[in-house]
Amino acid sequence: MSNTHVKNSVGIWAFGPSVTRFVPPGYHPEVTDEDMVTRTHRVVAGLADLVDGLEYHYPGEVNEDTVDAIKAALGPMDLYCIAAGLHVDSTYKFGAFINPDPALRRQGIETLKRGVDLAAALGAHFIIWPGGEGYNYNFQRDYIQTWDRFVEGVGEVVAHAAEKGVTVFLEHKNSEPAMNILMRNISATLYTIDRVRRLGVDTSHLQVNMDWQHLIMNGENLAEYAALLHSEGKLGHQHGNSGWGTFDDDNMVGASFFMQTLELAMTLQDLDYGAHGERVGYDLYPYTEDQIAAVRRSILQWAFIDDLARKIDRQALNEARAKADAVEGYRIVYEVLGLDKAYTERILAARRK
Repeated sequence: MSNTHVKNSVGIWAFGPSVTRFVPPGYHPEVTDEDMVTRTHRVVAGLADLVDGLEYHYPGEVNEDTVDAIKAALGPMDLYCIAAGLHVDSTYKFGAFINPDPALRRQGIETLKRGVDLAAALGAHFIIWPGGEGYNYNFQRDYIQTWDRFVEGVGEVVAHAAEKGVTVFLEHKNSEPAMNILMRNISATLYTIDRVRRLGVDTSHLQVNMDWQHLIMNGENLAEYAALLHSEGKLGHQHGNSGWGTFDDDNMVGASFFMQTLELAMTLQDLDYGAHGERVGYDLYPYTEDQIAAVRRSILQWAFIDDLARKIDRQALNEARAKADAVEGYRIVYEVLGLDKAYTERILAARRK
């Protein structure tokens, strides 16, 4: 079991206006006109005691013109990840990698390569979350051609990153903003990596970012996929959050799917996650909540869950799992949560009265 202190990071997008299609100005209109340097100062002031670094989208949240001022505002934090951010630009309403206009495809790819360059200059990682790379209707796309364009575009960016020494994290999601995103699950993500590899691209530093709510939306078990990605050498980053399981709520960590989150914490420990600099990032969207408070609560709740996971008797659990004994497995886990022999006796004694 790992005793590694795992560092963390938070997406700066958690601290914006929190817009929705029903509330276009957002639930936090007071920060609508806040520039990214001011926002960074606000986050550092509220979270520097708990957070190691921040993550930004390129080119909207960080770019060549703003990076020096943002770096200066980071104080003790670092800029851990730069994420592809063309999905918010209506220019790419039909995608960047898969845009039917070849000039826009080229423009999008070159933009993301510049984002990789900025990541290289900062010693940061680069996230490709292809939320706009998909379709909204049947009969809208030639699927083979669309997938070919997607893989070729991702491959070009990844090849550029390999030349620059930048690790790329692929992050899947099933829907939004494209209603049906191409890279919609873990299987499609590994398929993408394999196809990029077959193009002759160096994929040794192409890994996966697990956004917990994205997996939960698909019915994908967090701990299972962390273990499988690790076995393939592709477990690269985590985006911690939770939700109701039907939409990308980006709620506070541990607010729901608690047992999956606890098992993930145990699994990451057993895989020695963090030993090579991996982090737990937080991808949160506090719609109506105080943003700083919601992020702090997430970090503290994850620390609590992580501590609980360390108390699980691994030998006893492994013996139970070797026999596929779910009853014994839950006895062991619930003992850590407080359902021990003494508690059981109190229940029995109360029944005997």
